[in-house]
Amino acid sequence: MRLAGRITGEALAKAGEAVRPGISTKHLDDIIRRHIESSGARPSFLGYGGFPASACISVNDEVIHGIPAADRILEEGDIVKIDVGACIKGYNGDSANTFPVGRISAEAQSLIDTTRASFYEGLKAAEAEGARLGDVGHAIEACVKAKGYSVVRMFVGHGVGRALHEQPDVPNYGTPGRGFRLCRGLTIAIEPMVNMGSSAVYVTDNKWTVRTEDGSLSAHYEHTVAFTENGIVLLTKI
Repeated sequence: MRLAGRITGEALAKAGEAVRPGISTKHLDDIIRRHIESSGARPSFLGYGGFPASACISVNDEVIHGIPAADRILEEGDIVKIDVGACIKGYNGDSANTFPVGRISAEAQSLIDTTRASFYEGLKAAEAEGARLGDVGHAIEACVKAKGYSVVRMFVGHGVGRALHEQPDVPNYGTPGRGFRLCRGLTIAIEPMVNMGSSAVYVTDNKWTVRTEDGSLSAHYEHTVAFTENGIVLLTKI
């Protein structure tokens, strides 16, 4: 899991460094695939349920599962979400981040910053003795709502290990003291998906890409998190 996480984090970082106006999402996907395969791993997303690319790359009001394309060119002021998975020796890592394309609005930057901050609020809640998934989700949503934003409820985080998606589900909302108890040996993907407007989303005609119903911007931040005898470890953080 540490190796899978490191390769995943490196691929995401390389793609993030390449984000700029004028680049295609397909080019970013190529960067990710080359790094994963040159590291002796395979892209977890490629062919998963029929997904046609190595990474999910979603722009502006696209929440998740954007399909990279040569004719999808990033423009100044966009925000782009890149979600990466790598599998090696039968284990998976999963990580995502939202990147600015050139200069972005203060409102877009606030959304990105809040989404990242909500992840770390959830992580803080997870570190408490006897913590449950409801504590994590509640902390994430409280952070998001304090800024006037909303968390996506239709899609959630998940367990990750031998399979890319495992139990338990990891919602970005919840009731404190309720839900699965976090325990040593658990590995999960905590991934706030935050909309500037309504939480409502829909799946587009390509059967993959998810967009906000009201056309508002959305941001995404994710790490694979391991609960060990020495505390919490972010396996995909570089």
